[in-house]
Amino acid sequence: MVALAVLALATGGSAQLQYGFYKNKCNASDVEAVVRGIVKARFAREAPIVAYLLRLQFHECAVNGCDGGLLIDGPGTEKTAPPNLSVKGYDLIAAVKAELERRCPGVVSCSDIEILATRDAVALAGGPAYTVRTGRRDRRQSRASDVKLPGSEYTAAQAIAYYAKLGMTAYDTVVLLGAHTVGATHCSSIKNSRLYGYGGKMGATDPAMDPTLASTYKKYVCPNVTSSNGNTVYLDDQWSALKVDKQLLQKLAARPWSSPRRPEPLSRRLHAWVRRPARKQQRPLPVAVCKGAGEAQRGKCAHWHAG
Repeated sequence: MVALAVLALATGGSAQLQYGFYKNKCNASDVEAVVRGIVKARFAREAPIVAYLLRLQFHECAVNGCDGGLLIDGPGTEKTAPPNLSVKGYDLIAAVKAELERRCPGVVSCSDIEILATRDAVALAGGPAYTVRTGRRDRRQSRASDVKLPGSEYTAAQAIAYYAKLGMTAYDTVVLLGAHTVGATHCSSIKNSRLYGYGGKMGATDPAMDPTLASTYKKYVCPNVTSSNGNTVYLDDQWSALKVDKQLLQKLAARPWSSPRRPEPLSRRLHAWVRRPARKQQRPLPVAVCKGAGEAQRGKCAHWHAG
């Protein structure tokens, strides 16, 4: 399942983590059940929470590992970096943390809550239910200058190079990008990079885009006027935009990949992925995990201090 690639980022350093780490550590409470219950209630009234959490977790784990740094408020923190200004879902993490602090203060880390909440949202949106390792601690560091995330203008080669630095293969990259099967973007994200200013050339459209799709976007969805910047762009079919499924990558794999900017090996990976069973999608990746001296379980995820 595509979302498992995002969650695989969270399993880095897995030798230090454990399944069921919090069992019998929160008085009489089942930590994972508490998280699941709060996520389920939120999903029932706001299904897009799955997209919010997947994006939040990626923006978290792709910068210095899954350390809770994105959650911290304050000037110059990761949260204030331009790519993170539109990240949502912080309030759900805070709500889960508050409930767990009420039940067992100082036990469950904010970074583990991010991982568990995202896992549960994925299952509620049609993805598989599966176990994740926990036992992370929260880093006492968060710098906006550390935030270097891939942009909407990235080519396939640039995306593969970026994710290779996170220990991911080109195959992993395809699966990770498939997490865009849920959620949406806005015209402001693609107008300059894909529709009207490709390669820095005024009026140029990305030649790798399907001509019919590009024409539709330019005519109906994202006309070249400022007022269209906030218009919604569904990366998957609108009817499937809140479902965690293979729809997006199946569509991509079905298209001809003859452009020189779409290397044939990447096409093969797409075709291989859509045939691969969901149970094989999760693989630990070498992303940093905070565990040990000098780190903390923060009492409130948005605050620096531990208590």
